[in-house]
Amino acid sequence: MARIPFAAVVVLAFAATTAAQAPAPAPSSDGTSVDQGIAYLLMIVALVLTYLIHPLDASSAYKLF
Repeated sequence: MARIPFAAVVVLAFAATTAAQAPAPAPSSDGTSVDQGIAYLLMIVALVLTYLIHPLDASSAYKLF
C-alpha cells in the first residue's frame, strides 16, 4: 500500500474546503412588501372612485366637475 505524504493530505483537504459553494444570499424582499404595495394601490383606487362617484349622488349646489 502506498503512503501518501502528510503535505498532500493537507493540500487536498484545503482544496476541498475552498471549492465549497458560498451560502445563498438572503432574499432582497419578501412577499409582505408586495402585498403592502398592492393594498396601497387598491386604497388609492377606492379613494379616487369615491371622489368620482360621490358628486353624482350629492344634493348640493356646487359642481365639482
